[in-house]
Amino acid sequence: MNIIETKNLTKSYGDFTAVSNLNLHIRKGSVYGFLGPNGAGKSTTMKMFLGLTRPTDGAFHINKKRFPQNRVEILKEIGSFIEAPAFYGNLTGAENLELIRKILGLQEDSVDDALELTGLQEFKNRLAKKYSLGMKQRLGLAGALIGRPPILFLDEPTNGLDPVGIHEIRTLIKSLPEKYDCTVLVSSHLLPEVELMADDIGILNHGRLLFEGTLDDLKFHAHDMGMPDDNLEETFLAMIDADNQKRRDRR
Repeated sequence: MNIIETKNLTKSYGDFTAVSNLNLHIRKGSVYGFLGPNGAGKSTTMKMFLGLTRPTDGAFHINKKRFPQNRVEILKEIGSFIEAPAFYGNLTGAENLELIRKILGLQEDSVDDALELTGLQEFKNRLAKKYSLGMKQRLGLAGALIGRPPILFLDEPTNGLDPVGIHEIRTLIKSLPEKYDCTVLVSSHLLPEVELMADDIGILNHGRLLFEGTLDDLKFHAHDMGMPDDNLEETFLAMIDADNQKRRDRR
């Protein structure tokens, strides 16, 4: 069962099309790796899902709820970490999460639960402005995880983390579907990490979907196309280069 589906989802800004006729199929209880170069349209797609920008054309539904008719109901089921997280520097980590908890009307123990999940429990009383970049990333992830929503959107969740932190967050993300019955849409430039955590992959370039399927499907597809299929990073780069060359040839 697909918990998220889009049908010809499109977003244009004047003459520029950021997302073009996008058809995604994200399975319930999966980790979906959403990949593409900078400017490919990944963040724009996530922002449309969150109602932060309206589609120019097309449609989508999340957990059987259609946008925009069920926008409020959709947002209640999503935890998100999009771009650099913003916090009140003069509040502690716990106080920042407490604000989110109150806005969402969650139980009081949900703050400590989110801090525990992201390894910030011992730093909860430190001012957010004194957090390192990696700790701020964890706090952003805690804000997305608070209340354990059934759907998570994570944009570059390991940015700024050291190798140990990357491993811990990757292990956490990979465990979420089984532990908490959660579906995760994760975008990252660290392709080896995505390869270790994702069940399905979607590859976007210039707003168009080049591939969608499992990692095994991707290997078969790359092999058939005469592209490298040893690892995700090499396959991704070859696929993007081939698409860019096609675009140049059409000019």
